[in-house]
Amino acid sequence: MVVEHVAVRMPLSIAPMMDRTDRHFRWLMRRITRRATLYTPMIPARALLDDPHRPWVEPGEGPLVLQLGGCDRAELVAAARIAESLGVDGLDLNCGCPSPNAERSGWGAALMARPARVAELVAAMIDAVAIPVSVKHRIGLRGADDAEHLFAFVDEVAAAGCRRFTVHARAAVLGGWSSARNLAVPPLRPAEVHALARARPELQVVISGGILDLDGVRAHLGAAPLAGVMVGRAAYEDPLRFASADSDLFGDASAPISAVELGQQLRARTLAHVAGGGRAHDVTRHALGLWRATAGARRARAAIASLAHGGDAGDVLARALAVLRRDPGDQTRCQVEK
Repeated sequence: MVVEHVAVRMPLSIAPMMDRTDRHFRWLMRRITRRATLYTPMIPARALLDDPHRPWVEPGEGPLVLQLGGCDRAELVAAARIAESLGVDGLDLNCGCPSPNAERSGWGAALMARPARVAELVAAMIDAVAIPVSVKHRIGLRGADDAEHLFAFVDEVAAAGCRRFTVHARAAVLGGWSSARNLAVPPLRPAEVHALARARPELQVVISGGILDLDGVRAHLGAAPLAGVMVGRAAYEDPLRFASADSDLFGDASAPISAVELGQQLRARTLAHVAGGGRAHDVTRHALGLWRATAGARRARAAIASLAHGGDAGDVLARALAVLRRDPGDQTRCQVEK
């Protein structure tokens, strides 16, 4: 049975990023924006099946999409059902990861060469759960990255019931190229994603790749009938750059959180995590961007990074908070609450 889902516009989403968008980073971003859609990093279907009780997600993270990696139909269906039981708002099939490991396993960007297989996998997942299933992919694989191949891939997967496609506006280069090289070398081609959105208005097309700030988000939304824009590294490296997203993109009049308040909450979460047996670095490694462009940032960031080797997290974070409190740029940059 194919479940029909109501089209939902998501002006801003935070991309799935391996080793970055875990529950601690998502906790941070959820305090900066209440409205943006967050994504888990790509979770291999097998990993979810082997350890379903791991704290993959936390209450209050929504809207949240769990991204799955895999190419085995039975594994993806079983993982989709587990993911749905976790309370996420949607599932996404990774068809864009160009890493050699993903290629050897036959999934990620390698699946773009097998649109019929992707359609089969998506149809099975849609039939298994009641939440939306989407696909994140590239504009194509090198040598098969023209409009004809892009439209053929999207159309075949859409015929299986998928309605949301997040398109990274670069071709993927397989054959041993690393993920980092795939982000640095293939040129961005956003016009091709815009053209897809115009030609397929019945689908929800989201663009990803190279978007640095809210001005970039607005520029894309104004250039084509996109369902949304996905931001990745820029949000990780400087999360407070998106502090006004809720008001600018969603019409939410609530005051954004200040850097100081966020730092205080970060300290409390870190200490609670340590008290529960975790490492401070699990939490703090995702927060270095809070001290971006502040006076004394380099020393504060170095101190926080040192928690990877142990140390008194409470003391380190207290000293880092003092840097934020005396930074005169915080009020204009992050709109400190009066």
